Parts: sequence; structure tokens; C-alpha cells
Amino acid sequence: MNYYLGVDTGGTYTDAVILDAASDRVIGKAKALTTRHDLSVGIGGAVDAALAAAGLAPPKVSLVSLSTTLATNALVEGQGGRVALIAIGFDADDLGRAGLADALKGDPVIRIAGGHSHAGAEIAPLDLAALTAGLAELGGDVMGFAVAARFATRNPAHEVAARAAIRAATGRPVTCSHELSAQLNGPKRALTAVLNARLIGMIDRLVAACERHLARIGITAPLMVVRGDGALISAAVVRERPIETILSGPAASIVGARWLTGSRDALVSDIGGTTTDVALLRDGVPQIDPQGARVGGFRTMVEAVAMRTTGLGGDSEVHVLGEGLHGGLRLGPRRLVPVSLLAADHGPMVHAALDRALASDAVGEFDGRFALRVGGTDAAQLSGLTPREAAVLARIDLPVPLAQVLTSRLEVAALERLVARGIVMVAGVTPSDASHALGRLAAWDAIAARKAMDLAARRRNGSGERVAADGQVLAQAVIDQLTAQTVDCLLEAAFAEDAAFGGHAPETLARHRLTMAGLDRHKGVVEMSLRLGVPVIGLGASAPAYYGAVGARLGCEMVLPEHAGVANAIGAVVGQVSQRVTGLVTSPGEGRFAAHFPQGVKVFASREAALAAMLDAVVRSATSRAHEAGAEDCHVTTTQDIREADVEGRAMFIEATLTATASGRPRVAAG
Repeated sequence: MNYYLGVDTGGTYTDAVILDAASDRVIGKAKALTTRHDLSVGIGGAVDAALAAAGLAPPKVSLVSLSTTLATNALVEGQGGRVALIAIGFDADDLGRAGLADALKGDPVIRIAGGHSHAGAEIAPLDLAALTAGLAELGGDVMGFAVAARFATRNPAHEVAARAAIRAATGRPVTCSHELSAQLNGPKRALTAVLNARLIGMIDRLVAACERHLARIGITAPLMVVRGDGALISAAVVRERPIETILSGPAASIVGARWLTGSRDALVSDIGGTTTDVALLRDGVPQIDPQGARVGGFRTMVEAVAMRTTGLGGDSEVHVLGEGLHGGLRLGPRRLVPVSLLAADHGPMVHAALDRALASDAVGEFDGRFALRVGGTDAAQLSGLTPREAAVLARIDLPVPLAQVLTSRLEVAALERLVARGIVMVAGVTPSDASHALGRLAAWDAIAARKAMDLAARRRNGSGERVAADGQVLAQAVIDQLTAQTVDCLLEAAFAEDAAFGGHAPETLARHRLTMAGLDRHKGVVEMSLRLGVPVIGLGASAPAYYGAVGARLGCEMVLPEHAGVANAIGAVVGQVSQRVTGLVTSPGEGRFAAHFPQGVKVFASREAALAAMLDAVVRSATSRAHEAGAEDCHVTTTQDIREADVEGRAMFIEATLTATASGRPRVAAG
């Protein structure tokens, strides 16, 4: 018999499920807190508890599959390691497009001569001397490199040569843009490569942590990872292309929702600690975003489920707005460690700090906030720290009140940079604390949650009045704000998917006065009513606590399946391996047909010969990649998109795009 182990590592919890493949049912499940300092601890806690619940010996597991929201969360929160971009043949204007400058966040760029034309011909020699000089100037200041060359998808020779030189000089990981996408948009490819390079260390630590624990307990089954489109790839492949795991957790949740409910048409909304992810299930299949995954404000070239990811979750930062006379609340996008969770592990320190703040009549800027170290254990993570950042970090060996960490306003910016690097986290008031204060949750320290809410309620709005009468009133306001922002997320997704509203910004429609009047069932000279026309499948451990009010507001059926809290882990093991390879054939001149292979351009005398050669190449490449990604038996499908122009009544060949997709179930260990 085959037993599958699914693991999902999120920002707050790590989930594990055991699936009996013969009966197609969950026989064990468990949750453990995600342990940022050592991910194997949280993974081990969830896996061991799930195995115990199933009564299953570890060696009987024949397949392990991992999904994660860590990459998605990192991009939403603007985190990741320091990297360098090697831009070959690009000018300064190119680097300002596609959000590339924002993605770099001040990280170094080495611009050198080189690159190719749209036909794949070299337009300038690759300046390896300039590259060598730039690398020497950087020293060991970055943890990885992204390489992007002009028209590299037509001829990747310069990217390949640059990668070899960088590896020889530094030994650090290198990401080439042509390996992540076959599309032409150079700045967007460079952006995708930068984000990939930034995530390599994080995903490598995750995979290594999972492998360590599996080896420790005697599981020798293959380890797979969920890609952003819901397909599976081997752990070895994902270490090279971690960018493919953005939206991994959300994609797994869609697959899990379909498996759990059998629904064919629904909006799937998955609330985690950091994000809310919404996607449409149509005819039982999630839609793929044709423009590439959009996460954290960046539009990448990663093929992924069409999903709207918003920085809204149970652990979202609660902002007290001071603008205007009455102010208000806003949640996210940054994730904080809930005060109630920090108090569960460090109770005496947390309670002492909260009691001191409550005993004072004045409200301090950092009251109720704490700092804790979650990374920075290796040289690569610590590279590039300024003296001020290093000084702040030195004060956070153990969790500590934020007021004891910061000695001046200048250090606030240093702390924010440490948070952005994923080395430090801030603890503060979140919706999870509000739920504990109201008695809706009891997992952590509810007394600390009530104290933190009482402290936050003392803050003042624009008119100088307290934002709430007491902590209980503020806690309910936080829950109401989470409901309102979740409704906005679902309406945005619905308007974006409804063809009748094409061309209109879904963000504007979701918040329009007429939309609000419809939700309010306005009755006046005009009567209005608005509701969602499809059910909502609510996923995530906290969905039952929050989504009843969301369904009532939207006037729709709210489906909360039995295993909603571990849907991602379920989706991780019920998917397939799938690899797609695209090839291009162009016509640089009459009677000449150029096939753009990864190793270079080859010219044929006939269109048929060029197409046949390219079709054979993409089929072989897709099949090879699928096997490399962990597939056992592959089924291959192909498509051809041929573009022609009518010239004086005669069809003239322009170009052809050939695609091969190889799919199959992952290999499993002998049961």
C-alpha cells in the first residue's frame, strides 16, 4: 500500500497530512508552529504528530511533497537576501522598467557590454574583463547573482558564459534569466531572475530542513515541491529555480479545495498568517495567469495560478490611522508575531513589559512591541550589514521590548532593513490577538492578548481621542476590519474574473459606492442588491473563525470543508508533475528559417525542416525535464502557433511558437 505525506510550511504554522492512496482519504493530520530559526523543528513536529495520528511507521511513506508560502510571503513583505544583477547589453532606461529598480532595492548592478539581436546574432562581444572587475569590487558582499542579457531567449550564450565566470570567481549561486522564461521582455526577465536569486537561500534552507528530518526518522521516499501552477517538481530542481515556488502554497490550496469539496465553480479564499489568496475554480480547473504571477506588487514571468494575493492574514500588523478626525484601522501587509504567541514562549518578559506600559499614563511609541531574531546565522545572510544595523542586531540575541532595542530615530530605519532581510521580526498586535482577547481562539496566551489590546486602545486618533474605549472594543473593530478587507479581496477577484467588467479596475469596482450600496441592500428611491454568484470555499486554520461574517456580507454560500486547515498539505500530494518547454522558429530572410535552440541558432532551408527539428527538441526537453522533476511515466502534448502575414495574396511565414508539455504522477518509493 502507498501512503503519501504532504507538508505545508507557512508563515505561522507548518501542516502535515498522511493520505492513504488506496482509499483516497486523510488518515492523519497535525499542525506545529513554523520555527524560523530552524525550520526542521516545526517540520519535524508536524510530521511526527501526523504519523502518530495515522498510526503509521515512517518507512511506509512512499512519497513526500512540500508546499510553502515562504517565498510568497517574502515577496509580499519585501524580504530576501542581498543579490547583484549582471545586466548584459541593457541601458539605464531598461533597468527602470518592469519595476526592476524597486525589486533591486538598492542592491548592486554590474552593467557590461554584450547581448544579441532579436534574430540571435551577437550585437557586441561579451565584456568579461568588466565583469571580473565588477565582481572584485563587490567582494563577498552578496549572497547570489542574477544574470540577464538582451535577447537571451533568442541566444543564451552570453548568460551562460557570464554564469561560468561568476561561479569560478565567487562560488555563489547564479540565476540565468533564459532558464526561467522563454519570453522576450528583457527587463521583466531580469526582474524574475533577481527575485529568484534572492529566494535561493531561503528555499534551500527549507528543503534542507525537510530532508534532514525525513532522514532522521527513516523516510527515504522522493521529496517533491509544489510549483506556482499546482504541478510538482523535485526538490533538486526547485533549489535551482525557487522562484517557481511563489504561489506554491496557494496553488496547493486550490488543488486541495477541489479534492476536498468536488466543487467545479467557486472562489477559493485561503487565509494564512501573512496573506489571503483568492482564485477562481472554473469547471474544476484553476485558471493560469497568462501574464505571469503577480506577487507583492511585482509582475513576474513565472507561470502560476491566476490568483490575487493580498497582505492580509491572521498575523497582519494592525495600523491605527491618525489621519482625519476619526482615524480608523488598516491591516497588513506586514506580518507580525502575535503578542499572544510570543508570550506563550516568553511569558515573563512579555507580561512585565506590558504591565510597565499599562502602569504609565503616557503612551510610548513602541509600547506593546517586541523584537526577536529569526535569522542571520550564516555569513551570507549577514553580508552587507552596516555598523548601525550590526549594532541593533547585537541587542536582539533574545526577544526583547522594542524600546530597549532602539536608542535613536536613526536606528528605526536600521531595524526596518533587518526585518526586510528576514533576520529580525517584530511582535505586536494582530487579528490573532484580537481573537484571543475576545475568546474566539485559545491556542496562545489570551491574558497577554487582552493586555496588548488594552494598550493599543489608548492610542489617539486625529482629534486626540482614544481609538477605542477599551481593548475589547478595539479587538472587535480589528475583526470587523479583517472582514471588510477580506470582502474587498473577494470582490476584486470576482470583478477581475467577470467578463462583463473587463477594462475596469477591479480594485475601484470593489470599493465603489454602488457596490457598497448593493452589499448594504440599500432601499430608497433606488433599491439595490449585490451578491456573489458563486460559492466561496474558505480555507486556512482561522477560516471558520472569520469567514461566517464574510459570507453573510457577500450574500453567498460559504463552504468550510472538514480539512480546511490543512488543504495546502493535501494539495501538495494529490498533484501531478508537469513541465512545459517552448521553442521558437523565425524567418530572418526569404528561404531561411532559424530555429532558436538553447545552445544557439540553427538555420534551415525549409520551414518544415525547421519546425520538425524544433518540435523534436521541445518534446525531448519537456520529457527530460519531467523525468528530472520526478515524473515516472510521462504523457506529452504539443501545440504549434504559426504566425503568417498576407503579402500580395501570398502567405508569408513570420514565426512559429512550438510547445511541448510532459505530465505524469511522481515516482514513489516501493511500498
